[in-house]
Amino acid sequence: MKAGKDPFLNEYKLDVKFPKAVAVIGFPSVGLVSSIAANFITRTMHLERIATVISKNFPPYTIVHDGVPSPPVRIYAGERKCVDGMRCDQLVVVMSEFMPNPDLVKPVADIVLEWCKEKEIGTIVTLEGINVGERTGENQTYGVGSTPGARAMLEKYGVKEMQEGMVSGISGVLLYEGERLDMDVICLLGPARLDMPDARGAARLLEIVGKMLPELKLDPEPLYKEAEQIEQEMKAAIDSVKHPKKMGDESVIYG
Repeated sequence: MKAGKDPFLNEYKLDVKFPKAVAVIGFPSVGLVSSIAANFITRTMHLERIATVISKNFPPYTIVHDGVPSPPVRIYAGERKCVDGMRCDQLVVVMSEFMPNPDLVKPVADIVLEWCKEKEIGTIVTLEGINVGERTGENQTYGVGSTPGARAMLEKYGVKEMQEGMVSGISGVLLYEGERLDMDVICLLGPARLDMPDARGAARLLEIVGKMLPELKLDPEPLYKEAEQIEQEMKAAIDSVKHPKKMGDESVIYG
């Protein structure tokens, strides 16, 4: 994971470990629910950027947060101050607003898995949206676990296990490699709208993550309340990437 490879991982903090931490993975999926949820966790938990994944084949843009530019794929973590003096497992978030090209999906997933193993992270939870189509009342979230232990966690938190189907992209690779390497990987698949960013779908996924980490008091309610504004902002961001401004126009994704 050095700068001679492509893609490669760049760490801002070296020699840190996160024993038994939960790593939440959020790359774009249906309704952008995974990216929205990962953004929400990072901002509300005040996590710190500790690493990035870089490739010459990633889209040529930077994400700016609090005035600091970052590459498209970032890793966040932070010292947690838990309520009532409870012991608190660490929370790590790996996130991006774009899905790598197909030939980069496996290398990026491998970097994430290798880094998680090196940092002694206990569980990887990757988030995905599934198209509900015309079933407007569908609110069922499904889960897939890479190991017996991961599948036991799905049962513990009341997540219905997917028995047959397909999971693509970063989440799909994390699942089958987690099974091969005996690493606990859980994929949560929540219903989402296909035609627009779906903050409400992201909030439903966060309800389950909140159950897994009750000591963090991860409250998705603000996401429900701000859903319309968030959806508009994410849609504007996507449109600006799909339809870049001409030379001389203002180069801003988020206002």
